[in-house]
Amino acid sequence: MSSYIKLIIFIVVLLIVSTAIVFVESSTDNMNKSMQAISDGIVQGDSDYNEAVDLVNSKSFYDGMEKANSAGEHFNSSLKMLNEIRDSSSDINAVHKQYIDTVITEINFKLQAVDLFKEAIECFEIQSNYTGSNYAYQANDMMIQAKEFQNQRDMLVQNNSDLFK
Repeated sequence: MSSYIKLIIFIVVLLIVSTAIVFVESSTDNMNKSMQAISDGIVQGDSDYNEAVDLVNSKSFYDGMEKANSAGEHFNSSLKMLNEIRDSSSDINAVHKQYIDTVITEINFKLQAVDLFKEAIECFEIQSNYTGSNYAYQANDMMIQAKEFQNQRDMLVQNNSDLFK
């Protein structure tokens, strides 16, 4: 084989490796940039949910429902971004994949809690307090389960701080 052909093969291999490295790094960078927006959405959703609970406890059912709807919107937005990252990033490492799956599970529990809490609000509005309380307790149970996954997520970050910058 001539040295000219060897040089061309070397250059092609070098280009392929360089492209792969850039692709892997850019995919991880995009994920890290999106994670701040996802985190902000979850934090705002949590805040809106807690405000909804306070409003309903004060018998402000309409405002409570508005805040519950807002919480659901924030959680859904974060979930959508996570699903996009998961579906478009085939090159993410096992820890990032576990993190994404954990956050998706956490958000799904929070969304279930929001739906149950909205059912509770509707019951409270028509004075069906026993049924409303049952929905509220179920919503609380969903939030407790979500908190367990949030703790797992926090532990993943703590144990792998070099991957989450």
